[in-house]
Amino acid sequence: MGAQKKGATARVSEDPEELARHPLQAILLADSFTTKFRPITLERPKVLLPLVNIPMIDYTLAWLESAGVEEVFVFCCAHSKQVIDYLESSDWPSQPNFLVTTIESHNSISAGDALRLIYERHVIHGDFVLISGDTVSNMSLTQALQEHKERRKKDANAIMTMVVKQSKPSPITQQSRLGTDELFMAINPDTKQLLCYEDKAEYSKGFISLDKTLIADNPSIVLHNDKQDCYIDICSEEVLSLFTDNFDYQHLRRHFVKGLLVDDIMGYKIFTHEIHSSYAARIDNFRSYDTISKDIIQRWTYPFVPDILCGNSAIKVERQGTYRASEVTLSRSAQIGPFTVIGQGTKIGNDTKIFHSVIGEGCTIGSNVTIEGSYIWNNVTIEDGCELRHAIVCDGVIMKSGAVLEPGVVFSFKVVVGQQFVVPAYSMVSLLQQPTQQDSDEELEYADSSSGNVELPSKLNGDITSDLSETRHGPTSELGTGGVGYIWSIFEGGHDEEWRHSVAPITTDKLAKIMLDKDEDEELLTQDGNVLSPSGELKSDSDGNDSEDDDNEGSRDDYVSFEKEVEATFLRAVHENVKVDHAILEVNALRLSYNMASVDCAGAIFYSMMKLAVESPHSSSSELHRNAADVITTWQKLLKSFLHDIDEEIEVILKFEEICLESAKEFSPLFAQILHLLYDKDILEEDAILRWADEKEGADESDKVFVQHAEKFLQWLREAEEEED
Repeated sequence: MGAQKKGATARVSEDPEELARHPLQAILLADSFTTKFRPITLERPKVLLPLVNIPMIDYTLAWLESAGVEEVFVFCCAHSKQVIDYLESSDWPSQPNFLVTTIESHNSISAGDALRLIYERHVIHGDFVLISGDTVSNMSLTQALQEHKERRKKDANAIMTMVVKQSKPSPITQQSRLGTDELFMAINPDTKQLLCYEDKAEYSKGFISLDKTLIADNPSIVLHNDKQDCYIDICSEEVLSLFTDNFDYQHLRRHFVKGLLVDDIMGYKIFTHEIHSSYAARIDNFRSYDTISKDIIQRWTYPFVPDILCGNSAIKVERQGTYRASEVTLSRSAQIGPFTVIGQGTKIGNDTKIFHSVIGEGCTIGSNVTIEGSYIWNNVTIEDGCELRHAIVCDGVIMKSGAVLEPGVVFSFKVVVGQQFVVPAYSMVSLLQQPTQQDSDEELEYADSSSGNVELPSKLNGDITSDLSETRHGPTSELGTGGVGYIWSIFEGGHDEEWRHSVAPITTDKLAKIMLDKDEDEELLTQDGNVLSPSGELKSDSDGNDSEDDDNEGSRDDYVSFEKEVEATFLRAVHENVKVDHAILEVNALRLSYNMASVDCAGAIFYSMMKLAVESPHSSSSELHRNAADVITTWQKLLKSFLHDIDEEIEVILKFEEICLESAKEFSPLFAQILHLLYDKDILEEDAILRWADEKEGADESDKVFVQHAEKFLQWLREAEEEED
């Protein structure tokens, strides 16, 4: 528990019905960026950075308005003038029944300071939503608010509800798809009370510590590593007063949440609300910026998508998830691939190829340019013959002809790269020289002048670096002839950060190295004679003599979970254009994590492939067959890599029978054709197919349905085998 400020009293109403009469309020923290977004945030606040060509804060405000919030207090410190100017010039002040008020402070250096200042202003009257301005969501708050209020009626110490969502981390990198560290939460499954929150577990030891009293006081605890903290909190007024009472509360999670969880004197409680079909995620680093951008483009955040937020007349959604503004000059020979966004006034030259990328407004892109998986902001000039892969390029950048950005490069505002110059992978480039001291992200969720931030002119669409003329001309050797800018060096211990938090996919070589370094014989998570069951529930050793039926049921549950994880991994590989070798490593890591066999992987992969085919648009059996053929042809290497012998191939055929009978009956008439296709693609061998048919000889007629469907193909195989003999 933090140091108490003597004499402080909470300014809180005791009557929940009285609180309910107040309009729903929210506190939006606009300064929640960390050093992970440098050097960009030295020049512009993170909440004003474009997310699919729309400032991040607009997604957050649009969601709050739709969720029934009537009054939002936007707290800003660093770059406060830019934030205030933007909000005043936007449409938000004119929205009916939705009041946006800014609170400015130049002395607050942490979330704790911000909330203490807001408490002193006496502006919050009742329960409120606490959120940062880099959060994207489309969830309804109704149920979470109701649960919070009901708990408050029964227990005045239930002061906070955290929104969480299922998101299992990669077993290879131990980070989520958002690039955040693996998170452990201990939750009472009956009450949903949060009992432990650990975001920096010591993985090398193979275990984390739990207080004995948690097990003594709670008949059941589930320890999760598959939950994502959405950073959306429903709070009672006591939360603000607790920050005032405890001046050592700075960080919302590391100090406040953990402080409450270990405090056994005051008895305050935090609960969780899990969302399932809704979307909620926070942009914490460049990888989450990339992931959430893709989710927006693929419309997982609907209705908060570009064509609706910008207005249907400003941007149109076309085939294959492509968004194009109304005034775009596009050469006929240019190729615009799927899931790509082209902003207003942009010009694209001959034979240029753009895939899985976002292009901002007013950009000029020359001929024979290749852009893949990149984010090009506004008024960028890219001359002929340039190549960009998995990069972020801020406003006003100029790339001279033939320049190349290798994966993971970040260009801050108005950088110039010389002709034919190759910028190395993961480089951070800025007009500003690198600060002499590297800050740690252990801090403070806010940055201020003492942590190296510079308050710059607030001309968002103009020359935001006009006052930096003394630092504009770095040595030309850093960015080639005619180049302007500094390539920042990687600080000590930051080499892992560069690939973990980058917009670039983690390379196959890096994943392979991580897997070699990992100890495959991980210890079971133990705590004083208690073991963690496959479901995550803590049970004592006395429960170890469960019946065989229970064991089998647990195994079935594990396989269902495993199959869902494989499907999610496969779909991510499809939608994000992940290389096959990378996908193989991801599935192999899941195999190790769930203690599955290769044949289990093959079955789950084949199921995922067939499910994708049947869920893709089709209006006839021939179109469904074409879908299946396309998926199998594209991903045959992935499936084949987990089929090592005839028995495993037979299991895939049995899996296909199961699919045709249960989950995708549309495939039944196509069974023989797809079986033939699998044979043609060398996924199934002749011996496997014939043995499958032979093993059906003594079976019931109902079990021979698909053998009969494939009779002609089987006869052809037998005749071919006889000719060879």
